[in-house]
Amino acid sequence: MTDLSITILPETGDDALAIDRLHERTFGPGRYARTAYRIREGIGHDLELSYTARIGTLLVGSLRLSPVRIGDTPALLLGPLTIEPPFRDRGIGMALMQRALADAKARGHRLIILVGDEPYYARVGFKRIPRGRVKMPGPVDPARLLVAELEEGAFDGIKGAVRPDWAEG
Repeated sequence: MTDLSITILPETGDDALAIDRLHERTFGPGRYARTAYRIREGIGHDLELSYTARIGTLLVGSLRLSPVRIGDTPALLLGPLTIEPPFRDRGIGMALMQRALADAKARGHRLIILVGDEPYYARVGFKRIPRGRVKMPGPVDPARLLVAELEEGAFDGIKGAVRPDWAEG
């Protein structure tokens, strides 16, 4: 692993165009059909809990958190997490997630969900949601629906449909 001097900062409105271009390069036009994107279309992400990773002035990564509800329970939806391809496998995604989870916890959030690969996200505490407990508003592989409890036991008894949290957005 090459040592890089990475700066992680909260996203600002000025970052939007560069982040949109990063998403376009890494996910392509098919990203709009994904269920998680459809949820995020309904509500803006939380700028105070969304981050950029830079090497100098070069944007090399981004992570966004959006307010959602699982049934009546407030939660955050992580994603997209995007790293420029030449800078992958250098710990940038992990650094972005560690910052986002720590800051979300410090602000009193208890749950974060995402759609992703469990072996990767488990390194920061995500685990598979038991089948049938949480329903996304579109097709999702149940093995890829993950949750991180920012407070032990926060997911106990939680179930329901995921939807944008209009009160927070």
